[in-house]
Amino acid sequence: MHPGIFLVFFLLLPCLSCNGQESNPFADAAPVQIHRFDKALFQLIEADNPTMQNQLLQEYYGMFDVIGKGILNMQSPEVPDFFDRLINYYSEPTLKGLYRDALASYDSIHDIEKRLGAGFAYLQAHFPTMKTPAVYMHVSGLNQNVLAAENLLSISIDKYMGKTYPLYLDFFYDYQLHHMQRSHIVPDYLSGWLLSEYPFTGKENVLLERMVYEGKIRYLVSHALPEMAPGELMGYSEKEYEWCTTHEKAIWKAIVERKHLYTPDYITTGKYFEDMPSTFLSFDAPGKLGVWMGWQIVNKYIKETNAAPEELMKQTNAQEILRASKYKPF
Repeated sequence: MHPGIFLVFFLLLPCLSCNGQESNPFADAAPVQIHRFDKALFQLIEADNPTMQNQLLQEYYGMFDVIGKGILNMQSPEVPDFFDRLINYYSEPTLKGLYRDALASYDSIHDIEKRLGAGFAYLQAHFPTMKTPAVYMHVSGLNQNVLAAENLLSISIDKYMGKTYPLYLDFFYDYQLHHMQRSHIVPDYLSGWLLSEYPFTGKENVLLERMVYEGKIRYLVSHALPEMAPGELMGYSEKEYEWCTTHEKAIWKAIVERKHLYTPDYITTGKYFEDMPSTFLSFDAPGKLGVWMGWQIVNKYIKETNAAPEELMKQTNAQEILRASKYKPF
């Protein structure tokens, strides 16, 4: 497990299964219980009761710890003014209204627990030593989507209120809203855990290394949730998804001809993973093309090598994966 707290500000989840929607062989797996830290914290905010603070701290120490570090920039819940700052943060009127709306939208989560159970059953089947973490929900105030720490995984439900939620219109662009829906909670849980269990060890400024890493994560999530349509997992509209499949050869050709694949350049490489449309390649191109192309390479690699999921994650040489994939779309 990667030490410390793993933060995912806006998870990219364009994982594609090679045949689109499929049945899930783990659909009958036992649900994963999600601990409702979100509800408990809101009760504390409303009550502002020191006795209640101590009770909840014993029950949810790990969550208070990651919330403190990940959102409040406080190193420990044992800092004297920890709860004063926590309650003050969540008492801001707009955030408190968002918190109430989120709790109302996610009062019942049986569907999420069921799908999450199926997803983790897939991971356990292919990664026998991987443990299922204790799973929580929280409200971040439109900050990180996912918080992950040692045997702990939590998702910020206020980032999944639906693309028509009024408050989002003040903070997010249209191309971001496709992702901010209930259907993306389970993929983001799984992706967040994989990102923390298999942290990126390559060079952030080299496109190929980032593409292949993202492609690995997306490949696994897509197979853990094969019933989800590729476009939905991608966070793309139907038109955007069709554009990618139609222009795959042109995208790869542009990457190669512009020497973007290996040239160490943070600015250029970063553009391939942004949510905003990839207009630097084409006016009609959607965002996250680096992630989408990474999935294509990994999918071809699996087809050529028949590598098992655990073998895929242990292979950290991006160039070797590209070579073995024989990925040459033009």
